[in-house]
Amino acid sequence: MTDTHAHIHDAKFDVDRAETLARAKAAGVERIVTVGCDLADSRRALAAAAEFGLAASIGVHPHEARDAPGDIAAALDALRAESPIRPIAVGETGLDYYYDRSPRAIQRSVMAAQIRYARERALPLIFHQRDAFGDFVAILRDEFVAPTRGVVHCFTGDEAQARTFVDEFGLLLGIGGVVTFKTAQGLREAVKAVGLERIVLETDCPYLAPEPHRGRRNEPAFVAATAARLADLFETELDEIIARTDANATALFGR
Repeated sequence: MTDTHAHIHDAKFDVDRAETLARAKAAGVERIVTVGCDLADSRRALAAAAEFGLAASIGVHPHEARDAPGDIAAALDALRAESPIRPIAVGETGLDYYYDRSPRAIQRSVMAAQIRYARERALPLIFHQRDAFGDFVAILRDEFVAPTRGVVHCFTGDEAQARTFVDEFGLLLGIGGVVTFKTAQGLREAVKAVGLERIVLETDCPYLAPEPHRGRRNEPAFVAATAARLADLFETELDEIIARTDANATALFGR
């Protein structure tokens, strides 16, 4: 299995990172992408990935957009130049109007800059979108040009939103623990509508643990619970869910 969106470099794993990754391996998780959320966090993601044989992304989350450097491209290039490994994606970037921790105009500017950066360097994008669908789609229409690839991580929207992301932009949807929640029937309907061809697995750990682990610190091993719930949803074998979502992840990240 592939956990396409984790924060294994987060301080919440400082006490047992190696043990957490050992549990992931025992659960069948073979690939993990640990995702950066600002420059310092991206640096930590790259360092953890280099130490533990993971993949990493670099980017500026909408929460942190207010502190983004004036020249995002130069800052991200500097991170890539100093790192012992190459990041496989740009992000987590996007818009978050739920918390509004950065001014919305700045969020939009920082998101657009990162799309341009990824497009110019042929890197896929990892997107975050919460309560900002209209502005998010407007920026995609201006900036997200094929053959640029991307994923809307932690997708929790409805079928109409799912079809917009998939049909108009060719994006993948990152599906995590929320799909296992009893209250998430609308999400399950959206996932089934777009089909296995357009989804990848993720945890977003240490957040949003799936049932039956809800309320605990999430970790990559728990992606198996999400895969099992999807097997029930699609009425297919677990091996089929794993094979299809792994192939989608490989197509997205090129590895």
